[in-house]
Parts: sequence; C-alpha cells; structure tokens
Amino acid sequence: MMMTQTSTPTSNTRKINPMGLIGRYGTFAAFLALVVFNILFTPNFLSWQTLNVNLTQVATIVIVAIGMTLVIATGGIDLSVGSLMAISGAIAPMIFMGGLIPIDNMAVAVTLSFVVPVIIVMAFGWFNGFLVTRFAIQPIVATLVLFIAGRGIAQVATNGNLQVFKNEAFQFIGMGRVMGIPAQVIIMLVVALLAHCLIRYTVIGRQIIAVGGNEKAARLTGIPVRKVKTFVYVISAALAALAGLIVVARNSSSDANLVGLGMELDAIAAVAVGGSLLTGGRANILGTLLGAFVIQLVRYTLLANGVPDAAALIVKASLIVIAVYIQQRADKV
Repeated sequence: MMMTQTSTPTSNTRKINPMGLIGRYGTFAAFLALVVFNILFTPNFLSWQTLNVNLTQVATIVIVAIGMTLVIATGGIDLSVGSLMAISGAIAPMIFMGGLIPIDNMAVAVTLSFVVPVIIVMAFGWFNGFLVTRFAIQPIVATLVLFIAGRGIAQVATNGNLQVFKNEAFQFIGMGRVMGIPAQVIIMLVVALLAHCLIRYTVIGRQIIAVGGNEKAARLTGIPVRKVKTFVYVISAALAALAGLIVVARNSSSDANLVGLGMELDAIAAVAVGGSLLTGGRANILGTLLGAFVIQLVRYTLLANGVPDAAALIVKASLIVIAVYIQQRADKV
C-alpha cells in the first residue's frame, strides 16, 4: 500500500506581522513622508535656515524625551518635566545676575548657574522617586504634585517677573555654535548617545528594562527596584533642568510662566511614536530621537501651511493614541 505524503506547516514557517512591521518601521516611514511632503509643498524647506530652526527646536524635546524614556521603561511616567524646566530656567539667571548669590567673579557665577539649578532640580527628581517608591503612589499622581507646584515655585522665586539678560558665556548652550553646528544640537546628540549606551551596555540599563518588564520578578532576582526607579526620576529631572537652561539661554530671557509649558506632552508623544512601550519594559532611545523629529516636523508642517498651532496639539495627542494602539496590536499578534 502506497503512502502519500502531505505537506504541513513547520515551526520554521514565519508569518508576516503587519502591525509588527508598522511598529518597527512606522516612525521612520512617517519621518520620510513628512520630509517628502515638505520638499514638495513647503517653500524653502531645504534651506539652511529651516534646518537650523527645526534642529534647535527639537533639541530640547529630545533631551527631555530621553529622560522620559528611561522613566517609562520602568513602568512610570513623569508629568513634572515642564515645571522642572521652569525651575531650572528661573534659578540660573538669578545666579549670574547676582540676585541669588553675590559673586564677583563672573566665570564662577556662570559655572554655578549651570551646576546649581541642575542639582536643585535633581533633588526634586529624587522627591518624585521617593513618592513613587516609598509611599507606593502611582507615578502619574506623584509627579502631578510637581507638575502643579513646580511652576508655582519658579514663579515665586522670580516674583512672576520676566528675567531679561545678556551673558554670552551662559547663552552659548542656546545660541553658540561649534564648527557651524548649534551647541544645543551637539548636547542633544551626546545625551542620546550616552542614554543609548546606558540602556544597551550597562547593568543599570538592563535593570531598568527588567523592572519595567516585570517588577516582581526583578525584585526576586535581587535587582534594587527602589534604587533603579529613583535613579530614572533623578536622571529625568537632570535632563529637564538641562533643557530649561538651553531654552532660557536661547531666548535671552526667563519666563517662569512659559518655560517648559506643554513639554511633558511633547516628551510622552516622542516616546510613544518612537516605539517604546508606555507600559514599560522597553526603551528605544534612537526611536525616541526619531519620534521627537516627527513631532517637530508635524508642528512645523502645520504652521508652514497655515494651520493654527493649536491644531498641532490635537495631532500630537492623536499620534500618541495611534502609537499605543499599534504597540498593543503588535504585541498581541
């Protein structure tokens, strides 16, 4: 009796996951689509002036979004970044203008104007981590405290006044150039590279991902979960402080009412569009970098084509929803 063989699917047969492909390459495709659209329909898009505007505008978004990526990778969120930018931006001019510490040596004053605000804001970041880890307060609630109070602190520190200044040494981070490249863009790239190396090649980077992936399992394997969570909130605060310094240096003024306003939305949108899971357990630094460029190009495209800036907020919120939906569908398949 002759036996007939029938072909059956093997375990090596791989099905194409459309959602997985979109999740992996969708951000890059969106970036290319925006670039092509602007080349075709936006006048002077390829000019150096336009490139400079977009690079300088996106730099602070990237810096803050990288800190947000680390926090989200642990399963948290940081709503306080915009207010922390305001605090940092308020303190710095007070130092080199002599309103906070009387210093005769301007070089020392400028140096302290970089160091002191970052240290103070890092303390606020530690406070966020303390609320999350010691009191088990949900991150969205814990960071909401400084989201509200932080800007008030900045306003009280400056009496609600606009601080206008001219100090070339301080303003270099916002207006200076190195071989024609804006200093803030160089800072952005250095921060992105360091964060990428942190996640990919260090123990703490692996611990961050482990905590966000399964906190209970991470604790059972001996990972110091509380220290890891506190660490990411401190780093997020430090990067927000740096971004705040860049903003006020670029504007030649510090306005506690406006510095960092809405930055938390931009940062979260960049993380979501960049492919990092908002539920934790994944940190795509390069994706966040590209996601921030997409957010910036969306805003620029709308403004350049006569769409009100308020519409950009709706688009950014929509991008977050779409990104989260794609992530969920990709993980289910």
